[in-house]
Amino acid sequence: MTQQSGLNETLSESLGAIRSKIKVERQAAFEKYRNKPRADSLLTALRRIADQALRQLLSLYPLPKGAALAAVGGFGRGELYPFSDVDLLILLPAEPSPIAEATLSGLVAAMWDVGLEPGCSVRTVEQCLTEARADITVETSLLELRWIAGSRALTNVFMQRMQDQLDPKNFYQAKRSEMQQRHSRYQDTPYSLEPNCKESPGGLRDLQVILWMAKAAGFGQSWDQIAQSGLLTHAEARDLNRAEQAFKRLRIELHLLVNRREDRLLFDLQHGLAQAYQITATATRRASEILMQRYYWAARLVTQLNTLLVQAIGEHLFPLTQTDARKLDAHYVAHHHRLDIVDEELFQKHPSELLRVFLVMQQNPELTELSARALRAIWHARLLIDASFRADPKNRHLFIEILKQSQGIVHALRRMTMLNVLPRYIPAFRRVVGQMQHDLFHVYTVDQHTLAVLRNVRRFTMLEHAQEYPLATRLMAGFDRHWLIYVAALFHDIAKGRGGDHSTLGAEEVKKFARTHDLAKDETALVVFLVRHHLLMSQVAQKKDLSDPQVIRDFAALVQTPRNLTALYLLTVADVRGTSPKVWNAWKGKLLEDLFNLTLAALGGSLGDSNTVLRHRMDEAASLTRLAGLRDDARESFWAELDIAYFMRHDAQEIAWHTRHLYHCFGTEETVVKARPTEGGEGLQVMVYTKHVKELFARLCGYFGYRGLSIQDARIHTTRQGYALDSFIVLPTDRERDLRANAALIEHELSTQLDLLSLDDLKHKINTRASRLSKAFPFPPLVEIRPGDDNASWVLDITATDRSGLLSDLAQLFVSFNIYLQTAKVMTLGDRVEDVFVIKGEALSQPRTQRQFERALLDTLSQEKQLAA
Repeated sequence: MTQQSGLNETLSESLGAIRSKIKVERQAAFEKYRNKPRADSLLTALRRIADQALRQLLSLYPLPKGAALAAVGGFGRGELYPFSDVDLLILLPAEPSPIAEATLSGLVAAMWDVGLEPGCSVRTVEQCLTEARADITVETSLLELRWIAGSRALTNVFMQRMQDQLDPKNFYQAKRSEMQQRHSRYQDTPYSLEPNCKESPGGLRDLQVILWMAKAAGFGQSWDQIAQSGLLTHAEARDLNRAEQAFKRLRIELHLLVNRREDRLLFDLQHGLAQAYQITATATRRASEILMQRYYWAARLVTQLNTLLVQAIGEHLFPLTQTDARKLDAHYVAHHHRLDIVDEELFQKHPSELLRVFLVMQQNPELTELSARALRAIWHARLLIDASFRADPKNRHLFIEILKQSQGIVHALRRMTMLNVLPRYIPAFRRVVGQMQHDLFHVYTVDQHTLAVLRNVRRFTMLEHAQEYPLATRLMAGFDRHWLIYVAALFHDIAKGRGGDHSTLGAEEVKKFARTHDLAKDETALVVFLVRHHLLMSQVAQKKDLSDPQVIRDFAALVQTPRNLTALYLLTVADVRGTSPKVWNAWKGKLLEDLFNLTLAALGGSLGDSNTVLRHRMDEAASLTRLAGLRDDARESFWAELDIAYFMRHDAQEIAWHTRHLYHCFGTEETVVKARPTEGGEGLQVMVYTKHVKELFARLCGYFGYRGLSIQDARIHTTRQGYALDSFIVLPTDRERDLRANAALIEHELSTQLDLLSLDDLKHKINTRASRLSKAFPFPPLVEIRPGDDNASWVLDITATDRSGLLSDLAQLFVSFNIYLQTAKVMTLGDRVEDVFVIKGEALSQPRTQRQFERALLDTLSQEKQLAA
């Protein structure tokens, strides 16, 4: 026992020494990297430290006779990132004996003890070969195998058998399919706001895929070797090597920043990364935005070259035959679904073909991709797109023709963006490629959002999307020259990131474009109008009271014509739906549709004055109550308790709904709560009728927050008898929720427990944590208080970071200042809210108390308060 104890103590001391040595050497490697940040030098140094430690461990835990220890995966390539696993294979000539298994278990445990964090597998040669045949990921990892210790002979035999088993064609097809699946998991874009620098499209993995395919096809194992084989040009090899070094460094910086393995550029890490790269902010852009734009440019380069080279390898393995070729014209041939060029010097000799090539694809819809030769030729000729190219009338005509085609417009513009043709043709667009939008509701970069908006507008022309966009499809079918809306969509956000009003600056850009591309006077006026006012319709629909005829008249006066109105509606719907999947909902769609229809009536002279509108509304509501079987005298006695403001704030359908459920309630203490699905079925309309108390609105807001319901619209009214008649539009934060069950629950709980609701209890039940995005990019709250149009009320505009319970907190603040709420319009944009309240109260008419109220609002809305909560 004493001898065994001594051996254990000696072993423990040896492991401790190895662990200490690893720690000291790793720290020295990190310090050397900080002095001179060369990615390959650090990765090689960390690999050597691990190799030496493993060989030392084998002196304490020997391998079974004839076995080998090998590195696989990234470690096999000779790279080890600061906090990556050490991927190992213990290769055995035969199944291990029980004694050998015990020794190997001790070896793996020792690896953990010294801090290596191994990803270790123990296999025989046959087991490895079998698993490689069944799984492309395993096969790829084993192809990277590197001997560390043990039997070189067994390692060489295995590597030879792996090479003999490798089928380059099958390997290529499997890796391409695997890459497509991986891209799909990351939404097929390198422009995610929080990309994974290893796995996202345009990241390190896409570079490795090229190397793996090239190696399997016999083109070499490095960029220089692949260039020497003729698959790459030396310029492309240089670009790829630079991109690889940039991504390697980025991954290293991420690991060192968080002191663990992390490959995602999370919002809360982007600022720290910018500091590591010594990037400083400008007057209009955060340092993190500059960092991310550089990342996106690099990722786009990798995406371009990955597309080109993967296709080139495929064409080498599966050659195109001349018998398959179909000549399109003097410059182009089609190989099944692929467009190829006749002359590799085509674009050098005829630069205008840099645009016409995309037009040819549009005019031949069976063509779905460009050949590797065509891709390479476009890529290398892109610098020909300069000022003289842009000034050539032929090229200007070609660009407009691309937008005028009946199909393939979005695909063409996406290809043109990827190959750097569109950014070079429209220099202002190049400035927004990879431009982040940290406004808490856009989830795409400006260029990707722009292309998404274009895609949405195009969908309005397609019958397969008519059910999703019924009004937009009908309007687009009757709209002459669709392409003008495409121009507006292309330019609507083109001035983002410059400072100033991007709508005004963008209008100037599109005006220049219209002039240089010979747009007619009316065409120019339309696209300038659309870009300058592309935010207006959404703001009016979601922030103004659409039941007020003056709101509609003012909007109609600005829009001026039905054509302008139609185009603005189409662009607005496409724009809102292109910001984020969280921003659009059926309620916003209804508001925009209502505004369109009301404005169209106003432009046609059929809107009438306020008295006419009110009379028509009440007549329609009366008809609806008669259809429901309600007597006129019962209805009139109920309406006698309501003032004109009530009828101006609600449409006929809502008035009739309220009347049917409340006409019998006057003179009683009964609380009535009714809920029904909104038009479109995504939310609920909730009506609450009860004795008015001071904190009623705050309680209702707290209740809805507790139930996970987001208030979109609130209309508050007090009857002549002192009863509250409040109406809400609420949307569930969980879109999978059963709305009908929710409606029944709301009706039961509020009608029986409203008086028992405690604001403090409700507040504790609401999750008030801010999102990661809002924490990383805090948005300073804005508050504006101005007199209302009636000179009796005030309008409160609030813009702030959204959080659960925010409206309840504001309602309590109103109570504390004796401020009465008339209406609330809640505009939720991702993680940001832009709310408008119409309020009354003595405190608002006194400058001192109004300032106090404003300071209290800012405190309630502040980021610090959210984080503290």
